[in-house]
Amino acid sequence: MRGTGLLLRFALRRDRVLLPAWILLLTAMVVASAAATGPLYDTEAAQVAAAEALNASPAIVALYGPVLDTSSLGELSMTKLTVLYAVFVAFMSVVVVRRHTRVEEESGRAELVGATAVGPDAQVAAALVEAALASVLLGILAAAGDIACGLPVAGSVLFGASWTGIGIVGAGIAVLAAQVSSSARTVGFVASGAIGVLYLVRAVGDTTAQWLSWLTPFGWGTQLSAWHEPRVWLLAGYPVVALALTAAALALRARRDLGAGILADRAGPARGSARLRDAMALVWRQQGTALGGWTVGIAAIGVLMGSIVPSIGDLLDQDSTRPIIESMGGVGALQDSLVVALASIVAVVIACFGISAVTRAAGDEHDGRTETVLATATSRAAVLVAVASASLVGSTWLLVVSGAATALGRGDGLAPVGAALAQAPAVWVVLGVALLLLSVRSRWAVAGWAVLAACVTLGQVGASLDLPGWLLGVSPFHHVPKYPAEAFTWAPEVTMALLATLLVVTAERRYRGRDIG
Repeated sequence: MRGTGLLLRFALRRDRVLLPAWILLLTAMVVASAAATGPLYDTEAAQVAAAEALNASPAIVALYGPVLDTSSLGELSMTKLTVLYAVFVAFMSVVVVRRHTRVEEESGRAELVGATAVGPDAQVAAALVEAALASVLLGILAAAGDIACGLPVAGSVLFGASWTGIGIVGAGIAVLAAQVSSSARTVGFVASGAIGVLYLVRAVGDTTAQWLSWLTPFGWGTQLSAWHEPRVWLLAGYPVVALALTAAALALRARRDLGAGILADRAGPARGSARLRDAMALVWRQQGTALGGWTVGIAAIGVLMGSIVPSIGDLLDQDSTRPIIESMGGVGALQDSLVVALASIVAVVIACFGISAVTRAAGDEHDGRTETVLATATSRAAVLVAVASASLVGSTWLLVVSGAATALGRGDGLAPVGAALAQAPAVWVVLGVALLLLSVRSRWAVAGWAVLAACVTLGQVGASLDLPGWLLGVSPFHHVPKYPAEAFTWAPEVTMALLATLLVVTAERRYRGRDIG
C-alpha cells in the first residue's frame, strides 16, 4: 500500500474538473427538485393524490420506483433522484475507478508507476478511496441541499447516505469489471451492463415481484424509507456489497498479469481492413460499438418515458393545479410540455456521448496513437474532422432515436421527434466548445464536462434557482424552442447552428497549427 496517499493526491489533481462538475450538477438537481415540488402541492391531500397517481402508473414506478409513504413531501420530492439519478451517482464512481486502474494499465503508465517505490495495491486503493471520498461529499451536499429547501433533516441525511452508498457500490462494480478485460472500453461496457441489470431487476421488483427489489442496491434507496419510519439498518448493505466486490476484484487481480485481463484478448486479423484506410473510417470504427450501445439504451429510455406522457394529466389533476392546467390549454398542452422537458433531459445525456468521443480523441493523442496515424498520409484536418463527425453526427443520430422511441411509447404522432431534433443545435454548440478545447490543448478536452455541467445548471435548473435572465442566456439549452408546447421558431436554431459551425471551423484551424501531444 506504499504510495497510496501520493497517488490519491495525483488522482484528485487529474480529476479537479471532472469530479466537481459531476458533484455540483447532481447537487443542483437535488436542490431544484426539492425547491420546486413543495410549491406545486400546497396541501397534504394534493401531495397524497399525486403520490398515489405516481404509484398507479407501472411505467413511472419502473422508471422512478414507488412512493412508499404517500403523505411525505420529502419522498415525493426525491422520487426521481432516489432511484433514477442514483444511476448517475454509480456511474461517477465507475468513471473514476476505471480511469485510474484499467486505463492506466492499458496506456502503460501503471507499469511505469509500479516500477517505482510504490506498493502493488496502491493504485487500486487510491482509486477506490477517491471514489469513496467523492461519494461521501456528494451525499453531504445532497443532504444539505434538501435541508436548505426545508425538507426534514433526518430524511435528508438518510437520502444523502443512500447516495453515498450507491456511489461506493459503483466503485466496487468498476474495480471488479477492471479485472475482466485488458480493454478499458470493454470494462466500461461490463460495468454499465452490471448497473443496467441491477436497475432492471429493481424495476421488475417494483412493478411485479417486490422481493426482487431487495436484491439490488438500486432498490434499497426506496426500501430505506428515509422520510418515514426509516430502515436505517439497510444502509449497512452498501458497504458490505462494496467490500465483497472489492475483495473479489483483488482476488482476481492476484491471478492475472499486469495489463492483461481474466478473459484472454482475441487476436485480430493479420491485415487491417481496407475500409480502415483513412481517419474517418478509423474513428467511426472506434466509436461504432459505443454508438450501438447508446442507441439501444436511448431507445429503451425513450419508449419508457413516452409511455409516461399520456398519464401526466392524472398525476397533476388536483384542485390547486387544475387551473394551471386549464390556463396552459388543457391536458394535451401539458403532455406537450412534458415531451419538451423529457427531450431536454435526454439531450443532456446524449451530449455526454459527444463529449466522450472528444475526450477519447484526447486520450489517443496522449498515448501516441494520433501521432502514429499522422505519420501516414493523413492530415491533421482529416483527424479533427473525423472526431467532429463522430461527436456531432453520432449525437444527432441519438437525438433522432430518442424522439422516435418517445413517439412510439406515446403512440400519438411524431411531435417527440421534432422536440428531440430541436435540441440538436444546442448540443452542437456544447460539442463545438469541447472540440475547440481539444484543438487548443489535448488535456483541455476534459473541461468539456465542466462546460456541459455549467450549461445544464443554467439551462435546466437555473430558472428554479431564480438566476438573472442574462446569465441563463449563456446556456444554449435556454434558447431551444419549446416545441411542440409552443410554436417552433427558426431564429435561435439557425443562430446556434451557425455558432456551432464557427466553433468547429475555428477548432480545425487551431488544431492544424499546434504541436501534437
